[in-house]
Amino acid sequence: MNLTRREFVILSSAALAGCGGSEGQAVQRLVAPVDAGRESDYAANGTYGAFRGRGFFLVRRGGELFAISSVCTHRACRIKPRPDGSFLCPCHGSTFTPEGHVNKGPATRDLPRYRVTLDDRRHVIISPLGNET
Repeated sequence: MNLTRREFVILSSAALAGCGGSEGQAVQRLVAPVDAGRESDYAANGTYGAFRGRGFFLVRRGGELFAISSVCTHRACRIKPRPDGSFLCPCHGSTFTPEGHVNKGPATRDLPRYRVTLDDRRHVIISPLGNET
């Protein structure tokens, strides 16, 4: 098959577009503060996935509310929460503890955490720390 340079570039770009992220969707990382709503919306222990597509999960464990990246540190696939509170990367099988520490590779870096603050309305504000990878 003979392809013109233009056809080659178009086909190559289309093929690469399908290779990143999981579930065929672009993976976002948190780059600006996000208002996640009222603190009372996160009163029960568990993992809240409403912001998974925005790059993070909110997690309530033992009275602590924290935000953790929903993007695997291995190849930037979206991770999924598991019933036991841990996390799984469906792309290559990495697993992370409920606190975001690598449990099984190929990932070698823990999941980044984000800054969680409350504003004067008691809304949860999630902000990047500036050192996420």
